[in-house]
Amino acid sequence: MKKIGITTTVPIEILIAAGYEVKDLNNIFITDDNYDKYIDYAERDGFPKSSCAFKKGVYGAALKEGFKEIIGVTEGDCSNTKALEEVLRMKGIKVYPFAYPQSHDLKDLKKSLDNFMNIFNVSFEQVEKVRRRLIDIRKLIKKLDKLTYIENKATSVENHIYQVSASDFDGDYEIFQKNLIDKIREIENRKPIKKKLRLGYIGTPPMTLDLYDYVEKFDARFVYNEIQREFSFPRAIDCQNIYEQYHNYTYPYDINFRLKEIKKQISERKIDAIIHYTQAFCYRQIEHIVIKDCINIPVLNIEGDKLNVLDARTKLRIEAFLDMIIDLKEMKR
Repeated sequence: MKKIGITTTVPIEILIAAGYEVKDLNNIFITDDNYDKYIDYAERDGFPKSSCAFKKGVYGAALKEGFKEIIGVTEGDCSNTKALEEVLRMKGIKVYPFAYPQSHDLKDLKKSLDNFMNIFNVSFEQVEKVRRRLIDIRKLIKKLDKLTYIENKATSVENHIYQVSASDFDGDYEIFQKNLIDKIREIENRKPIKKKLRLGYIGTPPMTLDLYDYVEKFDARFVYNEIQREFSFPRAIDCQNIYEQYHNYTYPYDINFRLKEIKKQISERKIDAIIHYTQAFCYRQIEHIVIKDCINIPVLNIEGDKLNVLDARTKLRIEAFLDMIIDLKEMKR
């Protein structure tokens, strides 16, 4: 099977219909025990130290893992992606473009998706067949999400891992589904997790995965992972076709569209506070100005860069923030 890399979540249904094994370069980078080798590789090739670690990691993963074809999102993703694509082309990698139109107009998105289907020579009917198959897996991820925030049995990091992995289903959706079914069965037999604080995580999926375990030391847990959940397309079952599904996807569009869903989940999941993660040197850091002004519960902004663990300063800020929220919650009682 042909292998193709993606730099962010794209219409995987089209690529699978075209016979590709799809791999998310972000996931390859971040899950490697020696993840920093990809960053070092990019910096040796000239990437500045003041550029996003994820972009450097994606570049390193693409070259070191021998990818010959890549999907580059030219609109609706990081502003550095276009430059990344130019360098990858220079290195001999074939880069296919895809765009999430900033107009967020369904007609414009339909044109973009139809063009993507034409590039890979697949029909709408072929893509819809794959989409319906993947919805079965998306339903299971949604079930695991409910085991997190309703039954309180799934851990925050399990919620993160299975949702973020929906960008590529670990390269094999059949095996992914089997493993997910086994995991859900295991989780269902657990006792509920009891914590005082219910947290929401919003923003780019973190470099620092120890964040999830760290907050649990302070009688808190995450019951919502915003972007990770969007990668799993939880509303796909209600969409009539692939056009609606990707129009309904919040991540590539403006912050106000994202905030509508975030506010809905804050209410539904009874969230006490939000931790907003931003990556160093990313334009999305500026969005925090809007987020903290529009969300009516406490929000803490933390920043990651190259480290895959929390630094001492960030740990202190999180501890102080959670202590404050617990005190406020007890005062209200």
